[in-house]
Amino acid sequence: MNKWLTMVLLTMCLGLARAQITDWETYYEKSNFLETPRYDKTIEYCEQLADHSDFIEYTSFGKSVQGRDLPLLIIDRNRNFTPQAIKESGNAVLMIEACIHPGESEGKDAGFMLLRDILIHNKYPELLENTSILFIPIFNADGHERFSAYNRINQNGPKEMGWRTTAENYNLNRDFTKADAPEMQQWLTLFNQWLPDMFVDIHTTDGADYQYAITYGMHVMGDMNPEQTDWQNQYLGKIEEQLKKDDILMFPYVSFRRWHDPRSGLIRQTSSPRYSTGYLASQNRPALLVETHMLKDYKTRVDATYQLLKHTIAYTDTHYQTLKGMNRKADNESENMAGKEFVLSYYTSQKDSTTVLFKGVEYDIVHSDLTDGIWVQFSDKPKDYNLVLFDSLMPGKKALLPNAYIIPVQWYHVINKLKLHGIQYITLNEPKEIAAKTYKFSDIKFAGFPFEGRQMVEDFEMEEVAMLKTYMPGSVIVPLNQRTGKIIAHLLEPEGPDSFLRWGFFNSIFERKEYVETYIMEKMAREMIKENPDLLKEYKQALEEHPEVYNNQWAKVFWFLERSAYRDQQKNIYPVGKIYNSEF
Repeated sequence: MNKWLTMVLLTMCLGLARAQITDWETYYEKSNFLETPRYDKTIEYCEQLADHSDFIEYTSFGKSVQGRDLPLLIIDRNRNFTPQAIKESGNAVLMIEACIHPGESEGKDAGFMLLRDILIHNKYPELLENTSILFIPIFNADGHERFSAYNRINQNGPKEMGWRTTAENYNLNRDFTKADAPEMQQWLTLFNQWLPDMFVDIHTTDGADYQYAITYGMHVMGDMNPEQTDWQNQYLGKIEEQLKKDDILMFPYVSFRRWHDPRSGLIRQTSSPRYSTGYLASQNRPALLVETHMLKDYKTRVDATYQLLKHTIAYTDTHYQTLKGMNRKADNESENMAGKEFVLSYYTSQKDSTTVLFKGVEYDIVHSDLTDGIWVQFSDKPKDYNLVLFDSLMPGKKALLPNAYIIPVQWYHVINKLKLHGIQYITLNEPKEIAAKTYKFSDIKFAGFPFEGRQMVEDFEMEEVAMLKTYMPGSVIVPLNQRTGKIIAHLLEPEGPDSFLRWGFFNSIFERKEYVETYIMEKMAREMIKENPDLLKEYKQALEEHPEVYNNQWAKVFWFLERSAYRDQQKNIYPVGKIYNSEF
C-alpha cells in the first residue's frame, strides 16, 4: 500500500470517527442535572470537544502538585491558538475560570454545554465573531479529586463535589499576589502570556437566602480607570437586563453590614489583590466574580451561569474594540505612576448610604438557647425589602511612589516572585552604591495564627529613612513606569494589604540575632545614663506607657541595648529601597 493511499484511508477513518460521535450530552446532563463529572471524565470531554471542532484546542497550562494536568481549552473561530496569532487578529481574549474552588462547579458544567452548543451544534453562530476564549474547566485539580457529598455543608447540590483547597491546603483565591502554590505560579505564567482582556471567575456563594440566582462582584466603585468603570457598569446593566428576560435575577454580592443580619443593611467593598478580581483590577483588566446562590438547586445555578456566559460573549463580541482600547489606555497610565500618590487600600464609609430594593425572603431572627447567639430562620416565601446600602468607597492607606525600587540580591525569593507577575527589572552586574529611602518599623504585631501557610504581619508603625548603600551583583532595580506599576506598588509598599511584607516574606528582619548578658548591660546602661541623663526619663516613660512589654529584666536591658552602639543596625529596617531620582 503506497503512502498516498494510506493517508486517504486514515483521513476517511478519522472522518468516520468524528461522524460517529452523536452523543454530546455532558455527564451533568446525563445525571438528570444532579452530578458533576470527576477529573478524568472532565478531561475526556475536553478532548472530545477538541477532537471534533477545528475551532477548539485542548492543552494543559501546567501540573498540580499531585501530578494532574491543569486543563485549558483555547477557542477561536479563525483557528488562532497562540497569544501572538490572536493578538494580530484583533480579537478580544476572554478568560473563563471554573473550579478554583472545586466544590463550586457550575462554571465547568455550564461552560461545556455552552461550548458544545456554539461549536458542535452551531446553536449560536453569531457568537465568537470577535472574541477568543481561554476556558479553564478545573483550576484546582487536586482539590477537585477530594470528592465527597460532604464538602459543602451550605450548598444544595451537586450530589458530590470537590474540596475548596489544593493538596497543600492552599486556597488559590487568596494566592494571586504571594503565589505560593505551584498551580498559581503556572496560572500567572499563563496570564502574562495571554494578558486576557476580560476575566470571569465562577463561584458559589455562602451567606443568606434571597431570590437571586446569581450575585456578582466587579470593581465598579471607583478604584479603576474611569473608562473601565463606565464600561463595566454598562456591561452589568446589559447583562442584568438580558438575564431578567431569561427569568434569572442578578444582584451585587450580598454582604450584610453585620454578618447574617439583614436588618443592618448591605455593604459593598472592593477586593484586595490576593483575590482574583482584585488582582485583575491591579493588572488593569475587568473581572467578573460570579457567585451563584448556594441554596438554589444545582440545575438552576448551572442554567444561570450558562446564560450569563452566553450574554457575556455576545457583549464582548460587540464591544471588543472599546474593551481592548480602554485596557491599553489603563496600561499606559500605569506606565506613568512614578512620583504620584497611589491608594493601596480602600474602605467603605459607614456614614454615606442609599436605599435599594432587595428581593429577599421572609425571615425571623430568634435567640438560640443552644449557642446563645442570633439564629436567622429563612422561609421559602419571597419578600421585597428596602434596605440601606453602604457603597461609598473611601481611600485608606496611600504611598508616594518612587521612580524605582531596589531589592538586594539576598532576597532572591522575592525577586523570583516578580517574574511570575510579569514585572520587568534591571539586574546589577557589579557592586553599585545607590542613595535610596526605605522604612524603619516599630510596634510590629503578628497574626496569632497562620493564614494560608504564612504568619502575616498585621500591623506596624513606620517612618521613612534615608540610606546610602552598596548593592551587590544580582540585586535588581524595578522601574515603576511599566504596565505592571500597580502590582509593583501593591507588592513592595509595606502598607499594601497584600504586600510581600504583610505576607511574611521579610519576617526575618524583625528577629533579634545577637544577645547581651544582664551583668554586662546593667553596667553599660548606667554608663549610658551618666553620659545622657535624658535617657533615664525616656526609659521610665517607656515602662509607664508599655508595662506589658517591659515586664521583666531582659526586656528592660534590651531597651538599653537598642539604644547602644551594639544594636543591630538592620533590625526592623525594610531591605527594599525606594529610588526617587531618575538615574539608576
